[in-house]
Amino acid sequence: MAPTHLTLLLFLLSLSTISSASASTRTQRSPTDFIKSSCLATTYPSLCYQSLSTYASTIQQNPKQLAQTALSVSLSRARSASSSISHMLRSNPPMRPRESQALKDCVDTMGDGVDRLAKSINELSRLGGRVGGQSFLWHMSNVQTWVSAALTDDSTCVDGFAGHALDGRVKAQIRSRVLNVAQVTSNALALVNRFAAKSDV
Repeated sequence: MAPTHLTLLLFLLSLSTISSASASTRTQRSPTDFIKSSCLATTYPSLCYQSLSTYASTIQQNPKQLAQTALSVSLSRARSASSSISHMLRSNPPMRPRESQALKDCVDTMGDGVDRLAKSINELSRLGGRVGGQSFLWHMSNVQTWVSAALTDDSTCVDGFAGHALDGRVKAQIRSRVLNVAQVTSNALALVNRFAAKSDV
């Protein structure tokens, strides 16, 4: 009887091990799952996932890498928008004075935003593997300040076209391009804040 009981016990233990391994496999998150769940903390989660999921192999499940990639996406789109607005200013047919001035102001503010996003990425990379402590908090505070300022730059550009007097094709193009930059920048800031909060130890 004893060997029979021992065999039964070993069989039950093996079933339990297989079941635990299966459950562990089911609950293990993939990089895309990590990105999707992290994006829930942003204002535009669908845009967040769409813009970052292609970098899943780079991000893996690293909150810092997620924030850095989000900033890089924001910088890329800000540069593209800034270049497009500059081209509009040079190549468009004669515009109304207020429209021309609004475009010039937009080029300046978007340029400032590009500089601030680039500084933010550089500052985040300075952290290395350090998490927590006064140095970490100082670097993260700089990143948060600059990304927030870049977001303000986007808003300032769009606000320059406020009012019906500037309605038209130029205003519509500016709004479309800059609002997209503002949305990805807002998402990047949310992910930066999330990384800073989770690492504040």
